[in-house]
Amino acid sequence: MTSERVYLFDTTLRDGGQTRGIDFTVSDKMVIAKALDDFGIDYVEGGWPGANPTDDEFFGTPPKLTNAKFIAFGMTRRAGRSADNDPGLAAVLGAETDGTCLVGKTWDFHVETALKISLAENLEMITSSIAAIAAKGREPMFDCEHFFDGFKANKEFALNCVKAAYDGGAKWVVLCDTNGGSLPDEIFEIVSETKAFLPDVNLGIHCHNDTGMAVANSLAAVKAGARQIQGTINGLGERCGNADLITLIPNLMLKLGYQTNIAPEKLPKLVSLSRLVDDRLNRMPNAHAPYVGAAAFAHKGGLHASAAQKDPRTYEHVPPETVGNARQFLISDQTGKSNVLARFAEVGIEIASDDSRLDKLIATVKEREHQGWSFDSAEASFELLARQALGELPEFFSIGRFRVTDERRFNAKGELVVESEATASVVVGDKTHDEVGFGNGPVNAVDTALRKALIEAYPLLSSVELTDYKVRILEPQNGDEGTGAVTRVLIEFKDDSDHIWRTCGVSTNIIDASVMALSDGMRYKLHREKAALPSRH
Repeated sequence: MTSERVYLFDTTLRDGGQTRGIDFTVSDKMVIAKALDDFGIDYVEGGWPGANPTDDEFFGTPPKLTNAKFIAFGMTRRAGRSADNDPGLAAVLGAETDGTCLVGKTWDFHVETALKISLAENLEMITSSIAAIAAKGREPMFDCEHFFDGFKANKEFALNCVKAAYDGGAKWVVLCDTNGGSLPDEIFEIVSETKAFLPDVNLGIHCHNDTGMAVANSLAAVKAGARQIQGTINGLGERCGNADLITLIPNLMLKLGYQTNIAPEKLPKLVSLSRLVDDRLNRMPNAHAPYVGAAAFAHKGGLHASAAQKDPRTYEHVPPETVGNARQFLISDQTGKSNVLARFAEVGIEIASDDSRLDKLIATVKEREHQGWSFDSAEASFELLARQALGELPEFFSIGRFRVTDERRFNAKGELVVESEATASVVVGDKTHDEVGFGNGPVNAVDTALRKALIEAYPLLSSVELTDYKVRILEPQNGDEGTGAVTRVLIEFKDDSDHIWRTCGVSTNIIDASVMALSDGMRYKLHREKAALPSRH
């Protein structure tokens, strides 16, 4: 353990934008930058001024940060131009920021084959460009592109690039594993040699994740003397991504005892920061992400759950609430009494451990899981199944018949449209409701028809919205293939109090499976709100 300070440099707003399928809006950048600032990140890199209209607009009206320094990214001056006469560098230097990080070549192969200049000229390009940043009163930083490849190929030149940046006034010289091909022992040795070569330089580390080692490599660099870590939220970035700050931060603070700018009371916001970035980018969170994933502290096997109940430290390396997560006891075909009882305690079901109904419920869960149900992903459906088995679930409504039709046609404007229509018969109390719903798809149409039938009796259902819908085709259990396969539907719901719950449906028919999951979602809301049953006439 140590009390030494490590500085955190976030590159999500630039590196993250290189992720396949991701494009930041100016609004996205503004929201994320402020969230990083509030969390306690030291440096927030906003992007590359002059590179695209989004970055130009963002740097034109930069966010007002109170904790973090706002950084512009760019590259060193081009060969054959001075630092004062390079339009690209001028755009970066013209941005009103606290600091600037420039990238430059440090691998002799790139200098001689890509830039086609001498090694000496490359060194002068680094020094003069960094000096130009310092002259503008900005904090200067240099990112050594492909440093570890360059070090292996020509150690002397790579180290001279570090010195060239230092001589130009660089506050930080960041060693970059640009293709993510290095391993922790290599990182440790090369960073150690670099620090020994120039003891006064402040070294940073920037690792890509192409070998799955970005977090481990970053920690190895810190062990060797680097005191700035660059990375992204949730490991976003091109190819396999960058070092994940969401994993690095608790490792630094909780495991290694390094000091950061993040106050201990802010660390429980780690989960919400991770989810905020995913939400802004319309990405599903990684359920198995270390520390912050929904499954990070989820106990499935009965033996594990039993031990975890007695002492959570048995299978939890840190208390989940430390990082804003929560312990879960999952229900599945590996379920034993320990899991069921733990889950019952979470939802307020009181039952003796020797109650014979437990054995029956466990057998039912295992049989349904074998059929394709997934109760560890649909906790609301499990609770409904359990309460129904224990006689604690009112008959809020029942669904009789339903029918769905889809029509593909050209409308009066000559536009091709596809519309879905659903009819549903729903019994509420002693009254039968026959309703019709239209939607942009069959599930949306069925949901509309069901709500029309139910909201008259249960107005509170009007606040329920579907936030996620997943379909998976499972291998048939009886040897059938193709259309005879089983379909599993998982639906996530949210209400106006931001409470979230998930349900499951399984059938050979996708609409039937969807109706099961939809009806469970409505029943769960009614049960949770203790909705009164409609009066019978």
